[in-house]
Order: sequence, then structure tokens, then C-alpha cells
Amino acid sequence: MRVIAGEAKGHRLKVPKGVAIRPATDLVRGAIFSILENTTRNWELVLDLFAGSGALGIEALSRGAGWVDFVDHEPRCCAIIRQNLAKTRLTARAHVYCCSVSKAVSFLDKEYGIILMDPPYANSTIGRVIDQLAISKLVGGDSVLVVTHSPHLSLEASYAKLSLTKEHRHGDSCIAIYQKEANS
Repeated sequence: MRVIAGEAKGHRLKVPKGVAIRPATDLVRGAIFSILENTTRNWELVLDLFAGSGALGIEALSRGAGWVDFVDHEPRCCAIIRQNLAKTRLTARAHVYCCSVSKAVSFLDKEYGIILMDPPYANSTIGRVIDQLAISKLVGGDSVLVVTHSPHLSLEASYAKLSLTKEHRHGDSCIAIYQKEANS
């Protein structure tokens, strides 16, 4: 797996061994960032939830994001994210939180322009996480939430004040884009 574009383009990223993660493919990452480039101008603060190898957040940094907070509960993943950040020379613009997503959502206090969520496909509780995010202070009026999920898992059209604005299918992955409703 490599960084697709930007200042770290071409750098190979490590993937944790012995951990059940499914990194987003180059095709899916490319589609996500193509959508984001046409959806948002606020790349200052990015949140990468269920970060795994950190590929999505590192791609955001490489493409000009100001800062990325990575969250993963698996210590091996957190160590790999740190290694990948060091290898791409992006460590100074990132922080890795090694804890559950629910815990991170409860203590983080920034409003993010982009929230990337690439949970395990077997996780059927993703809707509850999106609900938690929707009512948190992490999501502002201009925030964009990107959720990758299995086509076998249906997500709701809205969670609290977050509404589905786009959904794309790429092979065995779906990309769902949520934003706050205009009158929220």
C-alpha cells in the first residue's frame, strides 16, 4: 500500500500483521479524496477513526491537511501508524490516540472539518458510533463525515442532525458521505 498523491506520494505504508484490519484499497482511497476535494475546503483538522495503518489520515496529510488525529484501540495499529508517520515525515502534524473510538469521541474537543471512519466490516454497531458523533462537538456545520462500509451493511439516511448526502459503491466497499442538515 502506498500514499497516492501529495507530498508523501509513493511512500509505502506498513500494515499491522496479526490484526484483523482491512485497509481501504487505492481505488477506494482515491474515490474518497476525489469526493472530498469536491465537497469541502476545510482541511485544517482531520479525524481518522478506526485508523488501522493510518492510510486515510496520512493520505489527508499528504494532500495538505493541517493536522490529523488518529484513533485506534489496538496497540499494534497505533505503533504502525507512528512508524508510517515517521516514514512519511508527517509526525509533526499528527497525534495518535490509542483508545476506543467511543472514548475518543467523549474526550476530544475540536471541531473537525473532515472525519474519516473506516471501521471493521464485521462491526455492526457503526450506526451507534455515527449517532455518538452526530451529537458530539466534533461535528460542526461544515464538517464532512466519510464512512466506508460493507455493501451488506445498510446505514441510515440520517443520524441526529447528520444526513447522507452521497453514497458510492466501489467493489466490495461503500463510501457514505454525511453532513449536517442545512438548518442545523
